[in-house]
Amino acid sequence: MTDPQVMADALIRAERERTPVLPFTHANPFLDVETAYQAQSLVVEHRLQAGERLLGIKMGLTSRVKRLALGIHEPVYGRLTTGMVAAFDQPLPLGGMISPRAEPEIALVFGKSIGPEMTIAAVLGAVDAVLPAIDVVDTRYSGPFRLPDSVADNAGAARIILGAVGRRPADLVDLSVLGCVFRHRGGIDTAAGGAVMGHPGAAIVWLVRALAARGEHLQEGAIVMTGGLTASVRLRPGETVTAEFDGLGSVGVCCS
Repeated sequence: MTDPQVMADALIRAERERTPVLPFTHANPFLDVETAYQAQSLVVEHRLQAGERLLGIKMGLTSRVKRLALGIHEPVYGRLTTGMVAAFDQPLPLGGMISPRAEPEIALVFGKSIGPEMTIAAVLGAVDAVLPAIDVVDTRYSGPFRLPDSVADNAGAARIILGAVGRRPADLVDLSVLGCVFRHRGGIDTAAGGAVMGHPGAAIVWLVRALAARGEHLQEGAIVMTGGLTASVRLRPGETVTAEFDGLGSVGVCCS
């Protein structure tokens, strides 16, 4: 199964029916990333045709520890659409997902478009707001997956919960040391922004270069989820997870 449309149709059906499919690399271990990104585009286009709008980008596997655990050698990115935004002050229904997991993230809102020749300092200069966020990921696969599988599956994008108030980078500590406390049923995890490729800005530098290689750029107004700071946790009805960030306050979600 290497045709992008066939792959996209399988993923769309898996999400709609809440029935996971085998990772495509099981049948085709040589599936290339570019074919996977074509499939991703078709998955996203399906959402747009249903009335959603592009909102930004979700980065995944920006943590080296996570990549090593999965045997994946580089980050991935997917698209965020308006239908993925969940209100921070309302219960999150889990019924429409297969196996949702949550992780705390630093979200960046860009006030202007940026191209590939950027430094971390230039990236931060283009950021209008830093927001506390929780990313809810939901793989549509029934087993361990590889890089092309993650790409085709839109980097596992499912829901995002954004904090109500953002701050400019200059009003915060260096994002590489900005701390996070993630509370969930299993306990408390702590991390700092440096878990994301050493600095969330470094993740954006990688992203804009990856986009440029495909003839795209990060547009003005885009929201970018820069990647999980801690290990993700499984979500179940009745549970609440919260993430508190230095200088940004907290964001949480109660599952129903």
